[in-house]
Amino acid sequence: MTEVSGTRAVTSPGAHGEEPGRREALAHERAQVRLNAALAAGTAPSADELPLLVARCAVEDDFQVREMLTWAIVRHPAESALPLVLAELESSAPQARSQALHTLSKIGDRATWTAVTPAHLHDPDDEVARTAWRTAVALAPVEAADELAAAFAQELGRGSFEVQRSLARAFVALGEAADPVLDAATRSGVAAVRVHAAATQRIVADPDSTFSLDA
Repeated sequence: MTEVSGTRAVTSPGAHGEEPGRREALAHERAQVRLNAALAAGTAPSADELPLLVARCAVEDDFQVREMLTWAIVRHPAESALPLVLAELESSAPQARSQALHTLSKIGDRATWTAVTPAHLHDPDDEVARTAWRTAVALAPVEAADELAAAFAQELGRGSFEVQRSLARAFVALGEAADPVLDAATRSGVAAVRVHAAATQRIVADPDSTFSLDA
């Protein structure tokens, strides 16, 4: 079993003196064991383990372990990782879609930005949609800003405070393309849309300010 001490990974025997296999370690009941297994997989990347790492993202319930899984995946050559990650974007499991979008942003291949589809930007699962917004603005070319602004405008007024703040931050990343759609949204017939649009305008004008839905 691998334990992490500071920034250094050390190895100690498992319960019966043997080192568990990677598959077993990634599915271990203890999050620390799963974290260490993902760390080890990224420290010494193996093409044979890559499908296992991608598949584990769909079911891993610990945030830190998911982050380590993404790091381990990104440590592999992009030409090997991308087909597996892109396939997860079509999964029926929301977490698989969300984590695949996150991993796509970390791989950072701008040629893949079109893989973030309208279905992802408007996904009924809030976490998938939030991750899609972040990934889209990270990967899309400048000339796609107007298209993304129009898509984001359809999500104004959606969900919780955290969801609305995420969308506002995505608008900030779009720059000037955000201005006309937000201006139009402040005149919406839906109160929640108007409030969200006005709050987003304030944070676009001052990105260092605190997002607030209060006028």
